[in-house]
Amino acid sequence: MSWLQLRFTVGRDDAERLADALEGLGAQAVTLQGTSSDSLFDQIDESPTLWASTSLTALFGAGEDVDRLLQGLQASLGDSPLPACEASLLADQDWGRAWMDRFKPLRFGERLWVVPSWHTPPRPDAVNLVLDPGMAFGTGTHPTTAMCLQWLDGAELAGKTVLDYGCGSGILAIAAIRLGARRAIAVDIDPQCLEVTRENARGNGVHERIAVHLAQDWQEETVDVLLANILAGPLHELAEAFARYVRANGDIVLSGLLAPQTRPCLDAYAAHFHMQPPRIADEWAMLHGTRRASGAEGNA
Repeated sequence: MSWLQLRFTVGRDDAERLADALEGLGAQAVTLQGTSSDSLFDQIDESPTLWASTSLTALFGAGEDVDRLLQGLQASLGDSPLPACEASLLADQDWGRAWMDRFKPLRFGERLWVVPSWHTPPRPDAVNLVLDPGMAFGTGTHPTTAMCLQWLDGAELAGKTVLDYGCGSGILAIAAIRLGARRAIAVDIDPQCLEVTRENARGNGVHERIAVHLAQDWQEETVDVLLANILAGPLHELAEAFARYVRANGDIVLSGLLAPQTRPCLDAYAAHFHMQPPRIADEWAMLHGTRRASGAEGNA
């Protein structure tokens, strides 16, 4: 089977909007890659960043009409100008190879690597998570996920229970188990994410130690570590609930928010947690705090 490939070069702020519009038009796959030589997928250092200029590629069946797709795309974008498009036909084998070549092993901290299934781990003696890009968020390529993985790599997790709230692909829960946690709980509002989490947990041999729940069905319990890589609004709204979930002296790790959004979030959690200064990667932030002992809420 052949494929119609549409390629655009856009700025960072337009990439997600354009990707959503292309998926709405029936794209079978949409991938993003940096246009500079320091492509995010090639990085193995501890500070992945977003791309200022992004090459966005969408794949359609070969029978699709390019003009019709571009007209539909312009209608989806409204008054925003349509970026220049390069259209080409690809053989199925060529597309598969090109897509796979974009994703390489990534290192987080000292021990942890995330390795696509078609790669040999660069360090067989490391903690290697086998994880392929898919429909659920979380492969380590985004700065918010990367910062959470780096925190896990440096944390003492032996014997602890970890809650991954908004689990997406399950990458944080799986990493926690592989790094020494006793058990993990993966919670999300999207049933599809839970299926992806289960599949990834099985692929990494940790499915028996990860409990997977829809958020509305989960029976609350206290945990030693709570990680939530979601969005600033939900993080703010869930502050009181998260305080109930984390036992005294336990850790909370929050990400998915932009640097200017950290102050309201810090204020929302300060009543229950000793919050540390935010860690910033490009324009994104991660917050870490320690649960105050019972009766110490609000104390400095």
